[in-house]
Parts: sequence; structure tokens; C-alpha cells
Amino acid sequence: MKIYVEVYGCTANKSDASIIKGLAEKRGHKLVEDADDADAVVLLTCTVIGSTEQRMLHRIKKLDELKKTLVVSGCMASVQPDLIKKISENSLIVPPQNVSAVIDLLEGKKVTHEKKITQPRYYQGVIAPIAVSEGCIYSCSYCITTKARGKLLSYPAEEIAAAVEDAVNKGCVEIQLTAQDFASYGLDNGGKIDELINRICETKKDFKVRIGMMNPRTVLKRTGELIKVYSNRKVYRFLHLPVQSGDNDLLKKMNRGYTAEDFIELVSVFRSRFPDITLSTDVIVGFPGEDDDAFIRTVKLLEMVEPDIVNITRFSPRPYTEAKKLKNKVPTSVAKERSRILTKLCKEMAKKQNEKYVGGKYEVIVTEEGKGPTNVGRTNTYKPVVVPSNTRVGSTVKVKVVDATPTHLIGKLI
Repeated sequence: MKIYVEVYGCTANKSDASIIKGLAEKRGHKLVEDADDADAVVLLTCTVIGSTEQRMLHRIKKLDELKKTLVVSGCMASVQPDLIKKISENSLIVPPQNVSAVIDLLEGKKVTHEKKITQPRYYQGVIAPIAVSEGCIYSCSYCITTKARGKLLSYPAEEIAAAVEDAVNKGCVEIQLTAQDFASYGLDNGGKIDELINRICETKKDFKVRIGMMNPRTVLKRTGELIKVYSNRKVYRFLHLPVQSGDNDLLKKMNRGYTAEDFIELVSVFRSRFPDITLSTDVIVGFPGEDDDAFIRTVKLLEMVEPDIVNITRFSPRPYTEAKKLKNKVPTSVAKERSRILTKLCKEMAKKQNEKYVGGKYEVIVTEEGKGPTNVGRTNTYKPVVVPSNTRVGSTVKVKVVDATPTHLIGKLI
């Protein structure tokens, strides 16, 4: 059988896609790059915001028109199966917890629900997304993902380490450890984050680990453990810590469990220990009740902290969430203007942070092909560096940074 897999959304979906592809390959099926060439199509969906939901529904409709066997997984399959069935009544719907059953379904076999972490995987390139857990212990008021992926289930450290070792043996040089909240790993089974990372990094060969997104609420409780994690030479100095708002009243409405001052203190702690760490954060604009003063507090927080990366999202009410019921909606025109203001500010801050690298010399791991005659690599702080295409993907090269943009550095081989 020829199988086409299309994936959207977060790194967790990419991890699931690697499992589906790995099982397909193991059972003798052929993976193809075009849905038109396939006997079966697998779509991993995202529904984090309304515009993404609409994009997914449009894509499901287009794939359904191909009259192939269609499997829909990802978060939409878990929380919005009715929407999928309205557009594609014959599609097979598989929640993300059960992706190991996708190939069983396509083969017409009795479905078996095996542990995801122990399944074979297929990687295209040298980056391996590997989930360390499923679900979340929190219920942020705007988040539909928790409804889709359920409560926290941490995988055993030995099984995660085995998946990493397999990826490294297949030539991967970047391991992206993913979770809804990486800092929550082990809170359900007593697992320790630093012990997990130490076990993973025992794997021979050279590779780097990128730690996934972490809720400040959990990081506050496990700062010591995480400092140990980032001290490991195989771990990128990259901290993804979503603040969401600089206003404490809004953070309370979001049910985030920390204050703006907590976030600022955490950033200070990590930067005092790792001065060059790359800070990525997320901000929601237009959350119900966000008045001008609340927005200004968010602006001032960002100006104070100066993150390297800010992911800006306009609030989108999602079904089955508490935030959907909130009053004091922010007009779309206001939310758009605030998003525009933040985008401009954050672009300026990103360029300022990247310009600090100009003139410096760094070791860079080449991780992917770039546009035109270039490749893209990563510094130890996970800064993307554009390098000439005569570098081999998977190799480590030495560069001098000769220029910087808000999104990447430009390197010259030395």
C-alpha cells in the first residue's frame, strides 16, 4: 500500500507522524510524497485557534475529494470528530492517543493499542521530534489541546532514551523533546527531569537536545532540576517559556497559575546562570477583558525582558473551554491593532538580540536545507544560521556571523 502522511501543528503531531511512518515502513508499505500517488492518506490535524480549524476543514474536504482511504488524526480527531464527519463521512478518525493503530486500520486488521513511545519511527532528515509525555495536568481557560490529549501521561525514561538512541543511530543530530508542558514530565509517576536528560545524553555520538515548551507555573516548582538540565553540554540553551500576558488579572482569568513578576524572576534566574540563553515566549492579545492598561503591561513586560522570539496570537474562542464563555470581548479591530504593535516591537527586539552575534565565531550543527544555495544550522543557543549549501546536513561547521536579521543569522565558513 502506498501511504501519504500530511502533518500540521505542533511538534507532538510531528512525533506522532514519525510513528505512523515508522509502522508503515516496518510493515512493508511505501511512503509517498504526494496524496495523488497514494492509496491511503493520513492527516494529522491542529485546532488550536479558529483560523487553523477552518484551514483543517478545508484540507479535509480537498483530501476527501481524492476518493482515497482517509485517516484523520491529531487534536481535531479527538475533540471535533463531528466536524470531520460532516465533511468526510467515510473518513477513519483516530485520536492522537491511538496513532499506533492507524496502520492496523488501513490494513483492515484488528486494532491494537500499543504504547506510542515504543513504536518504530521514520525520520526524514536529521531532526527527530520525540514526545516525552501525553496530555497536561493543567486546564488553562483558553486551551482546547488539553481536552484533545487528556491528562498527563509521562513515558518511562528508559523507553524515551531508547527512542532517542534509535533516532541518533538513524543519523539524527537534533532531538526535539516535546510535551504540552515539558516541565511537568514525571509529575504523574515520580520521574525526574534531570535524570531523564542524563539518561538520554548517555547515548553515544554527537547530537543536541532541544527542550520543549514549559509552563512557568511548573518551572517555578522545578527550577533547580531544570538548571541542571540546561547545564548538560548536549542541551541547547533554548528556553521556551510562554508568558501569555503581562497583566496579572488576565493571567488569573487564563488560569495560568503564576504572575508577571514570577515570569520576570524566572527569566532572571536562567539568564544569571546562562547569560546567552535564547528566550522564546508566547503572547495572547485580545483576551476577553484586556483593556488598554492590561495591554500596556504586556508591552512593558516584553520591553523589560527583551525575548529573542515572541509568538503572538490573537485570542480565538475555542469550543469546550471556559474562556469561550467570558464576557468583555475585545473588538477584532482592536485585537488586530494590538497584534500589529507587538509584532513591530518584537521584530525590533529580535533584531537587536541577533545583532549581538555579529562578528562572533560559533560551532553550528547543520540541520536542514535552506532556500536557494543555502543550508540552515543551529548554534548552541539554537539561533538559526544560514550557511552555504556546500555544507552537509548533519555536519558541524565553524562559522563567523557576518550579518543578522530578526529571524536568523548569516554565517561565513571559517
